[in-house]
Parts: sequence; C-alpha cells; structure tokens
Amino acid sequence: MIPRDTIQSIIDTARIDEVVGDFVQLKKRGVNLLGLCPFHNEKTPSFTVSPAKGIYKCFGCGKAGNAVNFVMEHEKYSYPEALRYLANKYGIEVEEQEPSPEEKQLDTERDSLFSLNAFAQKFYSQILHDTDEGKAIGLSYFIERGFREDIIQKFQLGFSPVAWDAFTQHALKNGYAEKYLIDSGLTISKEGKLYDRFRERVMFPIHNLTGKVIGFGGRILTSDKNKPKYVNSPESEVYNKSKSLYGIWLARNAIVGKDNCYLVEGYTDVISLHQSGIENVVASSGTSLTTDQIRLISKYTHNITILYDGDPAGIKASFRGIDMILEQGMNVKIVLFPDGEDPDSYARKHRSADVEAFISTTANDFIAFKTRLLLDETQNDPIKKAALIHEIIETISIIPDPIIRPLYVRECSEIMGIAEQTLMNELNRLIRKKAQKGGVSPQISEEVPQQPVIAPPQEPVLDVSDCSAQELDVIRVLLHYAGRTLKFEQPGNEPDETITFEVGAAEYVCNDLRANQIEFDNPVMRKIFEAYAEGVDGKTLPDDRFFLMHPEPEVADLAINIITQKYELSPGWEEIKIYVPVETDKLEDTVSRAVLSLMHRKLSAMIFHNQKIMKELSSESEAWSDHLSRDIHLKQARNEISRRLGRILNG
Repeated sequence: MIPRDTIQSIIDTARIDEVVGDFVQLKKRGVNLLGLCPFHNEKTPSFTVSPAKGIYKCFGCGKAGNAVNFVMEHEKYSYPEALRYLANKYGIEVEEQEPSPEEKQLDTERDSLFSLNAFAQKFYSQILHDTDEGKAIGLSYFIERGFREDIIQKFQLGFSPVAWDAFTQHALKNGYAEKYLIDSGLTISKEGKLYDRFRERVMFPIHNLTGKVIGFGGRILTSDKNKPKYVNSPESEVYNKSKSLYGIWLARNAIVGKDNCYLVEGYTDVISLHQSGIENVVASSGTSLTTDQIRLISKYTHNITILYDGDPAGIKASFRGIDMILEQGMNVKIVLFPDGEDPDSYARKHRSADVEAFISTTANDFIAFKTRLLLDETQNDPIKKAALIHEIIETISIIPDPIIRPLYVRECSEIMGIAEQTLMNELNRLIRKKAQKGGVSPQISEEVPQQPVIAPPQEPVLDVSDCSAQELDVIRVLLHYAGRTLKFEQPGNEPDETITFEVGAAEYVCNDLRANQIEFDNPVMRKIFEAYAEGVDGKTLPDDRFFLMHPEPEVADLAINIITQKYELSPGWEEIKIYVPVETDKLEDTVSRAVLSLMHRKLSAMIFHNQKIMKELSSESEAWSDHLSRDIHLKQARNEISRRLGRILNG
C-alpha cells in the first residue's frame, strides 16, 4: 500500500501535458493542448488537455480526468499501478507499506501476468549474459548481427536455454503459479507435462506503451526445417497482437518529434535502425497490419513510411494493409531497399546519415508507387490496363479527404496517360456506389412507399422530485466562483439609505442552504457541497485541484466535467468592439438564482409528496389537517422564492 503523503507527492509532481504527451500527439491551442482522443476513433481532434488545471477532456466521447485517471484509463491500470507508473516516470521513491490480506486478494490476473513476464525477461537476459550456454549461442548470435551491448540492454534481449523446462521449473520454484505460466504462453502443458515454449531461442521481449513486457518473440538458431523460425507468445489478458507494435514504447517520442513513423516487418529491423540512431520505427511483429495498430500510430503522427526489402510479391501482398492506412486518413510513403537488402542489413552496412538520406530521397507516395508498379505489369495490354485503372481508383476512393482525392487523380492521370476527367468520372461513380451500399435494397425500393404515421408529440412528464439539474447548477457555481466576493445592497435605517455588504460566494451558498435545511440527493454532489461547507466553517476553502485530483473517481470526474468548458469566448469580439455579456457581469444574480432555484425545486418536491399523502388520508382526520397546514406553509415559502426569482405562480 502506498502511503498517503507519497500519493500526494506523486499527484503534485505529475504534469498532465507530459503524462498524456507520452501517448498522444498534442498541439498548442490557446492556453490548452489539442490532440486525437486515445479512447475512441476520431479524425478531427476533440481531446483537450489543460496544463493549468491539470486535466484532460474529450468532447467527442466524454472521457475526462487527471493524470492518474488518464494512466488508469489508457493502460487499464488499477489506482496503485497508475501511481507507481507516475512515480517511476518522475523518479519518486515509493516505500510501500505491507498490504492487508484484503488488499492482497485484489491482485488481478493482469497483475500476475505482468509480474511473470517481467520475471521471464530478467531470466532470459540473465541466461544470455551470465551463462556459458547463453554467451556461446545467444550472445554470439547478437554480436554476429552487429548489435552493440547497449542496444542488447536497451531492448532487453535474452536467450532461452536448451533444456526442456528450464524456465518453467525456475518460475515454479520462485512461487509463480502453473496457471499463469500456461495463460501467459511461456509454458505449454501437454499430456500432464510442462515444458518451455521458447526452448533454445534468442528472445525478443514485446512491450506495451509504458514499457511493461506483455509477450515475447523467440527466434530459433538451428537449421531444423521442422521447427518454425519464429515463435510468438499467444494472446493473453495483457497481450493482444492486433493492438501491439514492437518497439512502440521506445519509438513514440521520436515519432512525435519526426512527425513520421517508419514501419518495418521484423524485430531485427527495428533494433538495427535504433542502433543507427533512427528511433521512430516500429514493427507489426510478423502479423498483417491491423486497424488497431494503425490507430495506435495515428496517436503520434499522420505520416507512415513503410520500409520494404524490395520483393514485389511481398509488396503487393501488403496492398490491403496500406489501403487500411489510407482509410484512416493517413499519408503513406514507400521505401524500397536494393535487391538482397532489408532495413536490418542496410542499416548494419551504412552510416546513420546515409540510411536517413537513403530513406528520405527514395520515399515514394504510395498511390503513385502502386500505379507505376502495376503499370509495368500491364505491358500495354488494354484489359490489364483497365483492371489497373479500377484498382487505383478503388484505392483513391477510400481516402476520406475530398480535397486530396482529386490531387491523386491528376497525378495518376499523368502516370498512366489517361484523361483526368475519365478517372474522375470513374471515381465519382465508385463513391456514389459506396454511398448507396447498405441503403434500401432494389426489391424494397420498387414497392410504393407508405406515408409514415406521425404520432402527436407527447408532453414530457415533469418529475418535480428530481432536483439533479438544480443541484448541479449549485455545484457548478461553487466550483467556478467559490472564492469570489459578492456585493449585495439592502435598505438602511434612513429613508433612501442603501447599505452594501460583502460576502464570499461559498459562504453565501453554503450558509443559505444549510439555514433552510436543504440537502443534496446526489451523493457525489453532496460530497462536494460538504467539502465547501467545511471550508467555510474552517475559513479555508478547497481549491479546484482538491476536487480535480480527488481520490474518488466520481468526485474528480464530476468536477472535471463541470470545470472544463468546450467553448471559450474568442478575443475577436473585443477587437471589433462587440461586447458579449457573461454571467460574471452579474455574479450576485447568478449565485442567488442557483440557490433559489434549488430551494424552489426542493419545496415543489415537498409539496408534491405532502399532497400525495393527503390523498391517502381522510379529510376528517387530524393528520389530514396537519398536512393541509404544512401544504399552506410550503406554498407560501415557494411563492416567496418565486417572487424573488421573478416568477408568478398560482396556488
């Protein structure tokens, strides 16, 4: 368990822009930062980060929170895990207290798998560096590949021994449960026996965005054709192949800095490029590119450069994956390495500057590249050329930006020697066809459509006992204006005399509601109100940060949603001498109206419930008379508040 003062130190130190910036590409927008939301798929940024307030808010999906909440939501961490992550990021030492038996029971399967994977990585690395077997087989292989010691350490490379169950037995002796060994895929159970999945292989740990080991790739070093060259961890609670990219945890900052992501095929491609000083590179780990992987890259850049080894068959096989990138509104370029070379071998043979220069000078736009590649195969065959046109137009049609599509049409027209209008007509036909797809089928469209019967609008049923809107407005006023001073005027003792008195907004709200015995129905709002009331009594009001960083997520979420505003008044109005009134111009009216509106709704609820009871009583009974008297007093009080609110009510 993390001590309370350490938690506070972590919260005080963590900067929301730095924490979010590790996962999302942010750009300055006024006093805030803006980026694509990591919690839902969007092409127009609606994810706002406020460094001054220490919070984030997505106006697309509604997600909001502080630095701790963000890490919890993004990485699916528990509260203690998120705190430990932030503590590690900012170099804060965490001396944890011994957890209680109840807290120990809260450990999840994810925690166990993360712990086991970290243990396995250390085991494989220790075997690589500290045993004769590891040095002779694994380390010599990495050295032959030209990997420096610092790079081997950076990527936490290792070696799995030749023995059938070396790791499994080591893990069991150290208290790791057989269930998690099997669930993680590190151990295979067959016919009642346990043995290592990655036996006699060099090991490539796969990390998530925060650097935690989630799986492994193992490469065999023998020439046994009956065994696969690479073996990867199966999917687990912490490892999803379609959502993971090898090297992303080391590449994300470089991707943001370069505004470009190099995409390669294998582990060694990533490692060799890193050794050459090129760090904005990731690999799809031997799987076909997925939409989730593309969206992961899009959090950091909209530009992808795919590095190929020059095999035309392999390139054409990847066309569908590249189309998926275009579908996400991203820009794609292709780099072909010379025959017999791949990113790994080329990076090992050339200086870093030469590798960078080669990539930048040979990168081709994908659609132009695809057009030229397929055009060379047509050999002036009109049938093949027609098929090429359809394929290229199909690719252009999936680009979401209507401004970019005609530019590609023009370029392809020049490459293929076909009239631009011809290609544009085909593009428009295909787009219309796609728009109609999924609509009304031809059989249905041939029927005579019946006029829909429009039901008369139903009058909304007003629930007078629901005070949530009024309670929310009071909390909003407190969060925005608690520390402000209100000035009220009242008649003096002499004729025409006016006395002005001042009172704090929080004091006015809390004392007025407590004097009238108004309680909040919503438990979260009640906590916020009570915190302010205690502050009024103690002469020290809680500030925004108290609520924004509140350990109870419900309180923090509500405060963030209230404090975060989607729209801010543009300074342009002042420049053109147009003044737009805001509620702070008459803050006294804003605050008093919020208080009176809540009191009015509470009284209406009391009247409603009182009359409901009266209907169940005999009008001859004494109890009915008591409730009648209560009804009169409640209505008088409500009418007085209505008068103060400027309303006119009957009865």
